[in-house]
Amino acid sequence: MRIALAQIRSGTDPAANLDLVETFSRRAADAGAALVLFPEATMCRFGVPLAPVAEPLDGRWADGVRAVAQRCGVTVVAGMFRPSGDGRVTNTLIATGPGVDAHYDKIHLYDAFGFTESKTVAPGSEPTVIDVAGVKVGLTLCYDVRFPELYLDLADRGAQLITVHASWGTGPGKLDQWTLLARARAIDTTGIVAAVDQAYPGDEIAALGPTGVGGSLVASATGEVIAAAGAEEELVVTDLDLAAAAKARETIAVLGNRTQFAKAQSSP
Repeated sequence: MRIALAQIRSGTDPAANLDLVETFSRRAADAGAALVLFPEATMCRFGVPLAPVAEPLDGRWADGVRAVAQRCGVTVVAGMFRPSGDGRVTNTLIATGPGVDAHYDKIHLYDAFGFTESKTVAPGSEPTVIDVAGVKVGLTLCYDVRFPELYLDLADRGAQLITVHASWGTGPGKLDQWTLLARARAIDTTGIVAAVDQAYPGDEIAALGPTGVGGSLVASATGEVIAAAGAEEELVVTDLDLAAAAKARETIAVLGNRTQFAKAQSSP
């Protein structure tokens, strides 16, 4: 399976950001990718009020992403915001393409490092797995990556590939944490993890909130980095060896061992 990670730099204009989705999706399709991943907050970067730009899943922006996926013949996963009904928004991934029309609402909100996402964002509750050309793909967003239980849940649901879509905050050690956490979740699940971040926007915008550090990467089922980006805008295209990942899951067997341990603990 060939995938692409579109490490873009979102601005505050959803229409201009949709143009980026079109441009990078076309490039990914031309490179033979079946799946193209965009960061969290593709619709509009953090650091500005989100409620005014939020739209429902049948709104103009989401329909625009669907149209891009249809024109390019690929599955697109991109971050957007939609009204939550309580004055906040949901931090949402839209996933659309051949045979795919799904979404995921971020479960773990970024109430950390002095940022309180829950003030303006309502949490989701349900993990999401989609099927892309017969491959089970689990979807996660940014701060989720610090919670291995979600990744184990997705693996239990059959996910062979788990994606992380981020707008990672800057700070001492934060880039290292981002790449280490993505690799750790791959090891936890003995599955491939594809982690796409916003490109670094420069110091002025970075000071406004979590707006990206770059460093998008794909990690193998044993935590090795298969492909990676720097700090700037970049399209990373790579082939996934799903057979090798399946072999690693069978050989290392931590998922099966975990289930056996849980059964033993629950036995009288």
